[in-house]
Amino acid sequence: MLTTQIEHTIRFSEVDPLGIVWHGHYIRFFEDGREAFGSQHGLAYMDIYSQGFVAPVVNVNCDYKKSLEYRDNIVIETTYISHPAAKIIFNYKIFKTATKELIASGTSIQVFLDSQNRQLQLVSPDFYEAWKKQQSL
Repeated sequence: MLTTQIEHTIRFSEVDPLGIVWHGHYIRFFEDGREAFGSQHGLAYMDIYSQGFVAPVVNVNCDYKKSLEYRDNIVIETTYISHPAAKIIFNYKIFKTATKELIASGTSIQVFLDSQNRQLQLVSPDFYEAWKKQQSL
């Protein structure tokens, strides 16, 4: 499995008046993990776009386990899940760095659209199949 980990320190702008991270920021943390994964493994948004496709998120979920607070340090773990369909699936785990506690987990699904006419691709693009083969997936 291909996995990427990045670190993040919770900023003041990410907490609500109760002093905890607003729930919507967890989805943004997943996005940060997805971008880091793409940069590290050659599947960045611009890599996809340069091949004539876009890959919008069509489903995302997050299971919240514990709260985060201002200045907490976290690790965002992003794992690629191989699938035969024309989609990109990632699993996420967010851990508190100090305690290694699992804070949240989730999944996202992206599909391929032709970048010109936004037509859904029912078969994986050739570049994506080549990328999976190169990764031995």
